[in-house]
Amino acid sequence: MSNASEKPTGLIFFPAFDWAISPTHPEREERLLYTRDQIFEEGIMDLPQVSEYTPVLATTHDIAMTHFCVPRVEDQVTEAHLIAAGAAILLADEIVSGQIKNGFALVRPPGHHSMRVVHGNRGFCNINNEAIMVNYLRRRKGIKRVAIIDSDVHHGDGTQDIFWHDPDVLFISFHQDGRTIFPGTGFTNELGGPGAYARTINIPLPPGATDESLLYIVDNLILPVLSDFKPDFIVNSAGQDNHFTDPLGSMRFTAQGYARLTEKLRPDLAVLEGGYAIETALPYVNMGIILALAGLDYSAVLEPDYQKFKESADLAGQVHRMVDQLLQRWAKRDQVSISQSDMTGNYFQHTKRIYYDTDNIQENQLEKLRLCDNCPGYLSIETKANHGYGQTGGKALCLSIPIDACASCRTEAADLYEKAKKARTYSYVYLQDKSADLFLGYDTANGKEWRSEGS
Repeated sequence: MSNASEKPTGLIFFPAFDWAISPTHPEREERLLYTRDQIFEEGIMDLPQVSEYTPVLATTHDIAMTHFCVPRVEDQVTEAHLIAAGAAILLADEIVSGQIKNGFALVRPPGHHSMRVVHGNRGFCNINNEAIMVNYLRRRKGIKRVAIIDSDVHHGDGTQDIFWHDPDVLFISFHQDGRTIFPGTGFTNELGGPGAYARTINIPLPPGATDESLLYIVDNLILPVLSDFKPDFIVNSAGQDNHFTDPLGSMRFTAQGYARLTEKLRPDLAVLEGGYAIETALPYVNMGIILALAGLDYSAVLEPDYQKFKESADLAGQVHRMVDQLLQRWAKRDQVSISQSDMTGNYFQHTKRIYYDTDNIQENQLEKLRLCDNCPGYLSIETKANHGYGQTGGKALCLSIPIDACASCRTEAADLYEKAKKARTYSYVYLQDKSADLFLGYDTANGKEWRSEGS
């Protein structure tokens, strides 16, 4: 095919029949079954503009180059997780190689609440499908600048955490105000680390926001920022629980709103996240997204109880003022100043407390970023988790070297890894070297090291 407009939209369906938190949990396989039935009944899969793919498994190395899974990747993921992440990687590969123009990974389990360090499941997520795919593209395919737009009703706190210090990944999340919904984060003052200021943009929306605010944000904030940032690849973290029928959210988006979002955003790849109105929303929202990606007419995609919601002038005014404020922050993105109270020598540091709601785990982290004049600097994370009932997962040290690290930072991080192995202060020590596509892990109690590297 000679022309991008003639290439099909790639789809992968993976309902994960063998994975559920519990039989009646909102995050279960039925989430995708109604969608699949609807799309096949409508003949979408027979259209030349759509091509279905069979998923493949991500490797444990793919996971280890994004996450520090304690104690090991194999302890935190199932085959279903590897397939969900692998589906995103496969479609991204096909897009970059020019086989398809864009894609939609309709997969579960979801992933956007999974952070850089993983002790268990939080927000229904163990590993972060989009982040794993993005890091794969950057390591293996030479993609440098990536934008991730998260449209889930819940703040994408895991994706934010993973790319917080990365100036080449723009993360934008619009979601229901964290004061009213899990995970209680995603406010406008969360803007990224000192070397990546305003590459994180959060848009917390008042409950009851409609398609009107959604499209205003897209036209007046997201698209202008994307135009400035000039990403090589755009990802839509396609949560659908902003829909007016969703049981876990309090928003009023429609399938038409989601389709318009997709048409305007023109993502290279959409990856399913949340959305728990299994019959009343998902089949229609997914249909609208697929048709918009494929460049087909979606005007007839209407929910049985569709209604056009009217938004109050007060709510719209709040959104407009927030957009203006965030545009000002974006305009000053290279003018960040660092408080000396956050500095220890050449390291920017802060502490974090993270709660795993699904597995009832309390984690404490001390994060240090090496401030470097020649590269983004390597990251050091001390982590300790309490699994309840007096059980702790031990203390771990996680060292992450960025893909474009300088020789000095690579050497310093590698030296720290070797010293930590000998000191026996930590139960586990990890070195994630993205510049060399190499992962090392060390189990102090057993004196055993393991490694994986890209082929």
